Amino acid sequence: MRGLGILLSLLLLVVVAAGGCAVMPISGPSSWDVWAGQHDPKDLPYAFVRITPKVADVLGKAAPRLVGEFPDRSRPKDIVFGNGDIVSVTIFEASSGGLFIPAEAGVRPGNFITIPAQAVDVNGNIAVPYAGEIRARGRTAAEIQKAIVDALKDRAIEPQVIVSSVEQRTSLITVLGDVTRPGRLPAQLTPERILDTISRAGGTAGPGPDEWIMLERVGRRALSPFGALIYEPANNIYIHPNDIIYVYREPQTYLAFGALGTQQQIPFGTWRITLAEAVAKAGGLVDGAADPASVFLYRGETRDVAEAIGIDASKFQGPIIPVIYNINFRNPAGYFLATTLEMRNKDVVYVSNSVSTEASKFLNYIRLINATLNDPISSAINAYTLKNIIQTGTANTAIITGATAPIINVPAP
Repeated sequence: MRGLGILLSLLLLVVVAAGGCAVMPISGPSSWDVWAGQHDPKDLPYAFVRITPKVADVLGKAAPRLVGEFPDRSRPKDIVFGNGDIVSVTIFEASSGGLFIPAEAGVRPGNFITIPAQAVDVNGNIAVPYAGEIRARGRTAAEIQKAIVDALKDRAIEPQVIVSSVEQRTSLITVLGDVTRPGRLPAQLTPERILDTISRAGGTAGPGPDEWIMLERVGRRALSPFGALIYEPANNIYIHPNDIIYVYREPQTYLAFGALGTQQQIPFGTWRITLAEAVAKAGGLVDGAADPASVFLYRGETRDVAEAIGIDASKFQGPIIPVIYNINFRNPAGYFLATTLEMRNKDVVYVSNSVSTEASKFLNYIRLINATLNDPISSAINAYTLKNIIQTGTANTAIITGATAPIINVPAP
């Protein structure tokens, strides 16, 4: 009976060893599974990338920022007029007796007349007495002024012209979303930056750390955390006429799994956090279980970013490529890299168990199986021996079970 129990135990040991971790309870894949899974044709394809200073630099430049999509920091061009803009024209002459100032008016300060405000017509023109139709669409105020002077210089006395905008209907900036006063704002003659425009719309209506900015310009779009406009001044770029600013609230979170202090969805709590801060917010690595060399970051990257970090994007379909990044916290330099790697919304941080932890769990599992098999066998042997003692009345019978040898003394009749 005992030999049978030992044989069954050894058989189960062989089966468990052959099955590996597949039969063991575990919170996620081992480091070997993560590395080998990318080569399994039956799995969802993904790329495996070890974080190096070069990779961290590429990912830093690819972080969502306005300056990344709109790198031109020069001031925008002067505002030009378009169809429907309301324009005011004032004409000065050097003395009376000219085209616009009657002779009987004499010399007086401000020899000028102001033409009633008018809209740029559908043909892009405005009408100026004695000058005819003057092209206004696509021109700045200074260019229109010069055109009117050229048309009047042979008829008026040293004419000078001032053109001003009464109401802009084409050079507008649209501000939408989570602001106090959304709407269309006229572009300023003096160039302003995106924070200035948001301020004119009453500022953001929600808390800054959760606010995001989307800027659309001539069919191009860029996203940025609102905090980046404040803490990284390069992102507070000039605004252009006809830009669209959309302010929206999106709390940033990430997921923590594996050998970390906590396993849950965790909010950023600020406008940006690094991988090192994310691990710390999750309670850090569990000292008795975590493998510091197996800290993984799951994220989807665009094709251009994936190619920049050395991934062969031709093996993947779709615009987003699944990537698993690995950083080694056993290496002291890994912590420096982790402080430069910015987390993204919905990232997943996973830490594998160490090999020693899995081995300990495996051995405990074997002990449990062995005990489960031995307990009924020992009970049967004890029961059988006790039965013989009672039937035969044999005294001083020794029963040896397992590693112990209890002595059962039965008094003689």
